[in-house]
Formats: sequence, C-alpha cells, structure tokens
Amino acid sequence: MSRYYYRKIISDFLDESPKSILGELTSNHEFSLEEQQKNSWIIQINLLKAWLREISGEIIFEYSIPRMGKRIDCVVISKSVVFAIEFKVGANAYENHAVTQVTDYALDLKNFHEQSHNKKIVPILICTEAEDQIPVIDFYQDGLAKTIFTNGKTLSKIISLANHQVTEDPINADVWLDSIYKPTPTIIEAAQALYQGHNVEEISRSDAGAINLSRTAKAISSIIEDCKKNNKKAICFLTGVPGAGKTLAGLNLANSWHNEDDSEHAVFLSGNGPLVDVLREALARNEVETAKDKGEKKKKSTTISKAKAFIQNIHHFRDDALENAKAPIERVVVFDEAQRAWTLKQTASFMKTKKGKSNFNQSEPEFLISVMDRHLDWATIICLIGGGQEINTGEAGLQEWFASLKRSFPSWNIHISNKLTDFEYTQGKALYDLNDSSKICLHQDLHLSVSVRSFRSEKVAALVKALLDCDSEKAKTLYSVIENTFPICITRDIECAKKWIRSQARGSERYGLIASSGAIRLKPFAINVKNSIDPINWFLNDSNDIRSSYFLEDVATEFDIQGLELDWTCVAWDADLRHNGEEWLLRSFRGAKWQTVNDEDSKRYLKNAYRVLLTRARQGMVIFVPYGSSQDETRQPHFYDETFNYLRSLGLNEI
Repeated sequence: MSRYYYRKIISDFLDESPKSILGELTSNHEFSLEEQQKNSWIIQINLLKAWLREISGEIIFEYSIPRMGKRIDCVVISKSVVFAIEFKVGANAYENHAVTQVTDYALDLKNFHEQSHNKKIVPILICTEAEDQIPVIDFYQDGLAKTIFTNGKTLSKIISLANHQVTEDPINADVWLDSIYKPTPTIIEAAQALYQGHNVEEISRSDAGAINLSRTAKAISSIIEDCKKNNKKAICFLTGVPGAGKTLAGLNLANSWHNEDDSEHAVFLSGNGPLVDVLREALARNEVETAKDKGEKKKKSTTISKAKAFIQNIHHFRDDALENAKAPIERVVVFDEAQRAWTLKQTASFMKTKKGKSNFNQSEPEFLISVMDRHLDWATIICLIGGGQEINTGEAGLQEWFASLKRSFPSWNIHISNKLTDFEYTQGKALYDLNDSSKICLHQDLHLSVSVRSFRSEKVAALVKALLDCDSEKAKTLYSVIENTFPICITRDIECAKKWIRSQARGSERYGLIASSGAIRLKPFAINVKNSIDPINWFLNDSNDIRSSYFLEDVATEFDIQGLELDWTCVAWDADLRHNGEEWLLRSFRGAKWQTVNDEDSKRYLKNAYRVLLTRARQGMVIFVPYGSSQDETRQPHFYDETFNYLRSLGLNEI
C-alpha cells in the first residue's frame, strides 16, 4: 500500500484547485472509484480549504494503516501535534462505530508508527451535520488524546488549542512520513492480511529488537524449494516462545505456497478447534466486508468454504487420510502446535472407540508423517512447536515426532534449530542422536526467541516463565523493566478487576475474562469454567453483543484461548495452582474436594495451563486472586493468600 494519496504544505493546499487535488487522489486510488467516494473527497477538500486558513503545517489525505488494511481520511501535522481526522460526511450524530474507528487509527499510529511513539496524537471525528461540541484536549499518559467530536466548523480552534497546550519540538513532516511502520497484528488480523495478499514483511515488525519473521519464512521456503527441485522429503521444526509468531509464520507459508493455478497446494492444519473456527470465520467476515466496500456482494457461506481450503482441522485431515489411501493433494502442510499431537496410547484408544479400528498401532505424529510419505517424489512438513504448551492428556510433545522419524522414516531430512535441546521442548530427554545422523540440518532461523505478541514489552514470556518456575528474583527484575510499558495488576476484588480492565481499553481493543479449566471454585464469583463459550462470538463479536468477551460474563479457558490473544486480560486464579510460600502445589477438584495431583504429565499440563493464560495479553493484565472463606472447606483462605502474597512480592501493583 502506498503511504498516502496526497500530501502538501497547508498553504499550497489552499492555493491548489479542488479539481487538481481530486485528480491526484483519484490517480492514486487502488480500487475502482465509486461516485460516493469521489463526492466525499470533493466535500472534504472544500470544507478543509475553508477551515484551515489560519493553520500552518502539512496535510495528508488517505494515510495508510497497513495493519488494519485501512486509510485515515486526513492527517494534519501542525507544530508538535499529529491530528488524525475521520470524516463522516452528512452524519448528524457521533456514532460509537465511528468513534471506535478514528480511535483505532490513532492507537495504531501511537503503537506501531515509530515516529509517533513519542508524539502527541489527537483523533478527531468530524460529523458534518452533527451539533458541535466544546473542544477539550485531554491526553492519556502515552500522549494519545481522547477523541474530539466536531462538525468541523471549530477545527481551526481545536488545532490551535492543542498547539497551545503542547510545547514540544515541532514535528519534521518528512521524517514522520518516512517513518518505519512496525505493526504487530493479532493472529486474526495477520490471517486476514495474508489472505488478502499482503506478505509477512508488510505486517510484521522490522526493528532490530524483534526476530525477523521474514528470515524464518525465507529459510523454510528455501527448504521447500530444495525438496521440490531435488525430489526430497523434509520435516522442519519451528520452535519459539509463546507469542513469538510461530502461527503467523505458518499461516504465511501455507498462504504463499497455496497456488491452485499451478496445481500447488498447501494447508495450515491445527488441532486447536477454537483457533480454526475463529480464523475461518474471521477470514469469511473480512472477505464479505471487503467486497461490500468495493460495491460487490459475496455470500459468507461461499467465503467460509474457501477459507476451509486454507485452514483445516488436523483431525479432519487425519480422518480423510484414514478413508483414502492416496497421497493428499497438498505437498506442503503446516502442523500448528504439533507438540499437542497424540501419543500412541491416546491415538489407539480414539481409533478403537470412535473409528472401530482395534489394531491401529501408530501415534498421531507417525501417522501424519506416513500420510505425506505417500507422495512418490517430494513433500515438506512444517511443525510449529511451542515450548511448555502441552495442556491436555495424551499430548505427545516433541519426543514422539523424533521417535517416529527414527523408527519409520529414516530417509526424511530433518531441519531444526540449535535451541531444540532446551528442557521445555525435550523434558530432559534426548530427541535424536545428532552426531550420528546425516539427515539433521541446523538452522538458526528455525527458532523464534522473542515474543512479539506483547508489543509493549518482549519480556513478558520470560517473566511468566520465571514466575511459574518460582524464580522470584528473576521475576522481580523482569517486572521492574516492563512495569511502565506492560502493566500487571493484582486484586482480590473481581469487580475492581473488571473496572480496571475496562478503563485500560481504548477503541476496539479487546479484553476478556480467562481462567484455568480446573478453576472449579470460582463459581461463587459468577465465573463458571464448565459453561462452554462459543469462541467465534467471544473473540469476534463487538462490544454490543453479550456473548462477546467485552461483557466479562463468559470465561474462556486455556483450551479456548491457546493460539489466540486479547489486548487486555483478566486472569482469574483458583486453588488448582496454589503457592505455599516456597513452591507451587497442584490440585484437581474431584467430586466435592481438592485432590493432590501426583502424575507428572498432569502436573505439567496444569502448570502449562497457567503459562498459556498468563501469555495471552498484548498490552497488560489484571490477576484476580479471591479471598477464601473459612466457612467453605473447598475455599479455605490459605488456599489463596500465599498465592496472592507471592504475586505481590514480585512487585505487581495491587488495586
């Protein structure tokens, strides 16, 4: 996307003819121009010529917001302030969706446009037929102002008022316009952008502090090209910390290698049902909306079918391969969260009870590799592996993939990073004898070590690891570094937690209530983890829908939210994971009481559940640890007090 359609010094804009300005806007427009858009530009040009006569600075029309795939109607840079202006020509009221839209534009600049990080930004909503409001310039702590409402007649006054209030150095418009744009989209936004034809470089951060996802994409693409050219079969293990962009990299690969015109097929496979459902629905809704913006009509049922070819449930892929012995149409498959593939025991049990196959003797990793091994010439498997992300019974982890390769597929080439020996991936067990295998290739770019989910701080994943490892000194140090950019608060009052999280979110920033699936005794606080949510409604519907996350009424568990994220989270902490002052005690609620968790796998799953919950936020979180009740044997005060004291000792702010 070009950065803007039109840019001039305001004095030159005032002197230029409307016809000439319109011609430049029209020539830079990327789609077929509708009469409505043309008329809107004519009105905007004429109004701004009248309103900006006393203002100095620069004016930019249709400034690109790549992360959102949108453009700001108008940006005015005057002295020390950036004004993001959204027009609603003919509107006689300041409607919520319009307020959210212009606020989101301003937030995007503040968070992802490098030259705007330390600038004052004022979002302005102009509804030309609405009643004017008295302008008040009120800045948040980060330098973003609360949205100003006007019919435009007082625009000059608003700009002058802000310029009088802000006394910083003037903005160099050339430098501002040439700024690096470092977006960190949600996985939903990323899927939509990739699906629309953007590449990973356009939608991922490019600063030196973050792992360059494009390097990873190029490394895996070169492996695929080598397989295709030389009739090889290869498997790549892409590892990374929570939020490092593994799913984004996988979606990018599946999208870039899916070319039906050349009979090339790739697919993104995930056993994470909520993730698959949410991404498919998001792609379908976005395609319908994009078509509507272009004056076209598309049925959502059609777009859903198209999305299913790009993103599939891994179990459906498996079941199809059980019924059909032929090689699949796909040559490249991306297995998301491959560490969650089933063990032999779990797979055999499922096959016997659900499929009637009593003699099935392969684990899920072995069977999935065998399916791709049906190709006579070449195939490539990309396994996305999250360290410490196994959260369910029967999940095999990384060991079973390597055991299957060693046992049944010795001819396959294996591509890994040198980080694959870390404990959270290996559980202390040797994956493969690297010294004796000529099939193992090491690649530095197959590990993503920096979290980009929490764009305000890259150290959140490390903090969570230290917190769960009871490394309090390291956790304290890490939180002291991030507390000003990534707030984490703790409270014992659920209503206080909800009030705080609502106060933090601006625009369409999404927030929600999350808890462990084992948090059974949060029911007294109207938090019922046994009440299933519809992930599509919870993650995608707006703040007017009671089924959405915004209402803080329905709680999502680790199974609902793994692989997805929110801007702000409220983590409700129960006695299933409780601190005793020195270490974690792990409990499972059975019948009418808590029972000690002794099984090592179950211990790991429970701890990982909290790892998932504590790494879902992009901007900050509040942790609710309730008071216990001496009148309730299942909620004794000491079940919760030491956990709260431990979290508070790390420096988290109590509210």
